[in-house]
Amino acid sequence: MRRRVLLLVAAIAALLLLAFLVPLAVLVRTVAEDRAVATATAEAQSLVPLVATSDRESLRLAVEQVDGVAVFPPDGTVLGTADRTPLVELGTRGVSASADVPGGREIVTAVRDRTGAGGAVRAFVPDAELTRGVAHSWLILAGLGVALLVVGLVLGDRLARSFVRGAADLAEVSDRLARGELAARADPAAPGELGSVARALNGLAERISELLREERESVADVAHRVRTPLTALKLEAESLRDPAEAGRIEAAVEGVERAVTGAIAQARQRGTDTGHADAAAVVGERVAFWAVLAEDTDRAVTVDLAPGPLPVALGRTDLAAVVDALLGNVFAHTPDGTAFAVRLRSTGSGAELEVADAGPGLPDGAVLRRGVSGAGSTGLGLDIVRRSAERSGGALHLEHRRGLRAVVTLGAP
Repeated sequence: MRRRVLLLVAAIAALLLLAFLVPLAVLVRTVAEDRAVATATAEAQSLVPLVATSDRESLRLAVEQVDGVAVFPPDGTVLGTADRTPLVELGTRGVSASADVPGGREIVTAVRDRTGAGGAVRAFVPDAELTRGVAHSWLILAGLGVALLVVGLVLGDRLARSFVRGAADLAEVSDRLARGELAARADPAAPGELGSVARALNGLAERISELLREERESVADVAHRVRTPLTALKLEAESLRDPAEAGRIEAAVEGVERAVTGAIAQARQRGTDTGHADAAAVVGERVAFWAVLAEDTDRAVTVDLAPGPLPVALGRTDLAAVVDALLGNVFAHTPDGTAFAVRLRSTGSGAELEVADAGPGLPDGAVLRRGVSGAGSTGLGLDIVRRSAERSGGALHLEHRRGLRAVVTLGAP
């Protein structure tokens, strides 16, 4: 945009300068020619009275005092240095004239002596005299044109900078809003329509912040309501006679309570959890939690975890939700006794988590579409995994030719 404005300014300035300087240059040349011709004509005419009133010697001396002028008396002699040209012959017949000749301009004035016989006074103006000072004047005009063009480009650049700065500010604010920086605001004092766009963008950012704030509060309220049935469930577990069974159910309930507490805390945060965690520790902890249920459902578990620490660009709560979603799918969508494997390895720039099972695989359809499920669930699990992986700089890849193999790459912090 800035370059286009500068090109437009340069084109307009060049056209205006050409329209102004070219006629002025022609006028300068014409004035110089007219000045030289007028001077030579005046010198020649100063000798006209002498032809009729002075003697030959006085006339000769007068001619010698004037450069470029010759007198042709009626007797055919020549006073001065000049050839007898056709224009001189015309002058001796009583016709005054001027004409361009090789090397300059010839000016002939008809005269008469005391007897009334015709003669002529010839003045010659060389080309150098006709163009004296023209080149210097043209250089001054060219310099003036260049200076005006530079001034125009400087002013155009300042104008273009104001436009570009406003547009760049809008683009930067838009990118920041897209990254979740809802406090970003554009400069409403931008010139012209850019200021209107900036004010509209700021209004949109305010509205988005308000909607997200309301959504976070709603999520926190819903999560908080789950605490009441969890508390009742925990009291029911404590009343069980079998201590081992009671302890197992209480541990599960406490895990759900931690998840609810994390959901409330995350919902009340300004944005998503963008911290980092040790993938080895978090995955190991969640696999140990699910291993108890795997034992109860006769599932063989293969665990291969890289030694930690293995930092990834995902908060502890989000990473635990990823592992729980993947393992929860195994238990929810495969029959009891189906074996599964959990592997975690370093990629050098983060980590790769793989959960594979020997179940029937995924049903046909858009399994990664939020809210869509082929098994009667909420359809949010794999979408949560995908969004969490992408937020860390990674991705989710699924293979379901033989069972389901989910590979989650997580970026480094």
